[in-house]
Amino acid sequence: MSVMNLDVFLHHLQYDPDKVKPLDWETDWDDAPLPYKLYRGLPIFPLSREVPATLEGRDTTGVPSLSDIGHFLYYVFGLAQLTQSVMERNTSEELGGVLQMCRRFVPSGGGLYPSELYLYLKLGELPAGLYHYDVAHHRLALLREGNYDEYLARSLGNRCDANGCFGAAFVSTVYWKNFYKYNNFAYRLQGLDAGVLIGQLLEVAKRFGFSSGVHFQFLDQAVNHLLGLSEQEESVYAVIPLSTEPTFGWMANGNEDEETVFASELCRELSPVRHDHYVRSQKIVDYPILLQMSEASRLDSTQLFRQILKDEQAISDQALALPLPPVDRLSYDLATLCRNRFSPETEFVLKPIGLSQLAALLREATASFSYRNDLDGSQERSEPRVCLYGCFYGVEDVPDGAYRYDGAAHALQPVSLGDYRQRMQGGMSLHNINLFQVPLSFHVAGERSFFQSQLGKRGYRIQQMEAGMLVHRLLLAASALGMGGRPLLGFDANDSDALYRTASRDETGLIFIPVGPYRQRLRLAGSLSR
Repeated sequence: MSVMNLDVFLHHLQYDPDKVKPLDWETDWDDAPLPYKLYRGLPIFPLSREVPATLEGRDTTGVPSLSDIGHFLYYVFGLAQLTQSVMERNTSEELGGVLQMCRRFVPSGGGLYPSELYLYLKLGELPAGLYHYDVAHHRLALLREGNYDEYLARSLGNRCDANGCFGAAFVSTVYWKNFYKYNNFAYRLQGLDAGVLIGQLLEVAKRFGFSSGVHFQFLDQAVNHLLGLSEQEESVYAVIPLSTEPTFGWMANGNEDEETVFASELCRELSPVRHDHYVRSQKIVDYPILLQMSEASRLDSTQLFRQILKDEQAISDQALALPLPPVDRLSYDLATLCRNRFSPETEFVLKPIGLSQLAALLREATASFSYRNDLDGSQERSEPRVCLYGCFYGVEDVPDGAYRYDGAAHALQPVSLGDYRQRMQGGMSLHNINLFQVPLSFHVAGERSFFQSQLGKRGYRIQQMEAGMLVHRLLLAASALGMGGRPLLGFDANDSDALYRTASRDETGLIFIPVGPYRQRLRLAGSLSR
């Protein structure tokens, strides 16, 4: 499968994922890569492990200290817990095995964490420059020293005043880190994983008083060159400038009179850097389709940057909508929520759900999703590009059935009434969850064409990132209400689309998230923060 039509590849990823993976593919578990990147031979700056137990009541004024950055990174992507749990006994064996994992505060497909986190920092307590967050040791590794405000601003199409920021975060994808298990299906997971990480970063940034905005469009080669990344191994998916100024002018359109910036020209202004890093895998298999997608998604000129104008798509008949009760935003300590978040499998327990619970869950997930980004620019978007559908069972005053949530009206739009748990169970490729124990089954959906007409092949990964960001907000809201959620890609997208009748809106289901009450899993858990 060295050459494939990329449109066919994206269609298979969505609707027939078995076709993107060779039939004889076998995962070599003994040669797995590390779930984190380890640089060798670089200047190291340790970060404090005396992490605060709460993120409430913080002093959020002034440029952050190095200690603040350490606490910020820990709650964004740090190793949080070491857990041990006994696996279910196989009937052919005497004993079940013991599963030991290092948990982070964000979920990841298969627990593989294909994303890496980099930072551009200008703090005064350490040299200004580009750093890698060494998750394994909770420290920063200096990749390139110096002030690169102008270079970064030009890489972003002069739509951000980098001089007014204390730094920026870069979320990348390391292809091999989950390709070794999922083969080409890894491409779908990589965008979702990056989105979940971005969602966590934005939520933690709010608690630290950092203003932020997400750039999905930038000169890829220039940004990768700045960080010293090999584009055959890894590429940046999003750039998030960070500022302490609440009124910072985000997402300016740039100066129309300025000349177009080309990535190749920008790269020539900066000498290349290459650093040694440890992967652990002795054999790395080629992934040509992922590299083809990366090349097809690349932006080599600022002339290619686009904004997506607000969609004025008509809403269906409001007379049929089921209005939800008005609810306040949920109040919670994000640090506590992160520690308690749980992804149930066999632990789901069917219990009645109150109408106010469902209303609060939907309101919080969508309200917290709002964020600045370069696709919207300075315009206000009432409805995001990704949305929530759901099949509900046993919810107070809500007839069992399939619905679409209208965030602007805070109402449920009925699609089809009935109990669809058996139908959804039949569409799952891995029956690790009994949906008859799940009252709320959500699908995050987005435009069926992945915004390719406006954004080209880059539209697919951007859509997956936004889906991941919404999934993360849904999981946080569920956790705040004492429930758990389990993101899944092993579902029949054709069947779920037919159930929700998404074709009428030119939408498709991107990821499936069962949500509901659960019982605790028997396991040992120890904090890694001190």
